[in-house]
Amino acid sequence: MSTTAMTIDAWAQPASGRTRELMPEVARLFEKSGSGHLLDQRVTPEQTVAEMDKAGVDKLMLAAWCRPERWVCTNDEVAEFTRAFPERFVGVATVDLSKPVAAVRELERAVNELGCKALRIVPWLWKLPPNHRLYYPLYVKCIELDIPFCTQVGHTGPLMPSETGRPVPYLDEVALDFPELRIVAGHIGHPWTDEMIGVAWKHDNVYIDTSAYLPRYYPAQLLQFMQSYGADKVLFGSNFPQLSLSRCMAQVKELGLSAEVEAKFLYGNARRVFKL
Repeated sequence: MSTTAMTIDAWAQPASGRTRELMPEVARLFEKSGSGHLLDQRVTPEQTVAEMDKAGVDKLMLAAWCRPERWVCTNDEVAEFTRAFPERFVGVATVDLSKPVAAVRELERAVNELGCKALRIVPWLWKLPPNHRLYYPLYVKCIELDIPFCTQVGHTGPLMPSETGRPVPYLDEVALDFPELRIVAGHIGHPWTDEMIGVAWKHDNVYIDTSAYLPRYYPAQLLQFMQSYGADKVLFGSNFPQLSLSRCMAQVKELGLSAEVEAKFLYGNARRVFKL
């Protein structure tokens, strides 16, 4: 593990070895990213920790996945990782959005019994933007449980429609309706990066994570934002196993960030937002 500044990866998921079967839409993205072999290869908790140590990543925010009519990775499966290495993995819950009452109960169980520290829902999986009524009971429960809501913004690398990832109007309206809800918008927001930066600046409760993009491809306007008036607003994320932890971390060092900005980006902002 790194002996320098600590690192929290705000967006990752277990490599189950069943991704191609359960999430065929993402196969193209993995293959273009050089991680196609991980579509069908399980990575154990021990192997994942070894990858983290190699890269210098201290904690991985590890999320469950649910899509219409089936679970891809359950909250209990994520808990297997967090129980095995509680100092290295942080559970991020998900729910079946189509069943709002059961979803609220599952979120409460995942937090109170399994120790999850956030909720993540990926709108393109459901073809429902985050201002849809089915999300709203979950936002209230997140506020009650004092956990962030994590979501995806920008176009979809997977072969699905991208409209649900527009920051304006969808996420902007959520932030207006729920000013107490901490919102972490993953995947930067490209090609609506300026919209996402505007929403993060406008709302004290909205943050951006950089998952699914190698650091050398971060948009120039995002780098300007995180090195100036948005230094407290941007969190490091990888989207592991789609992107290599080692490649991401090596490229962060090439960005030329100041020590203060790098510490906030890699660790401080995530620790504050997720209350770790």
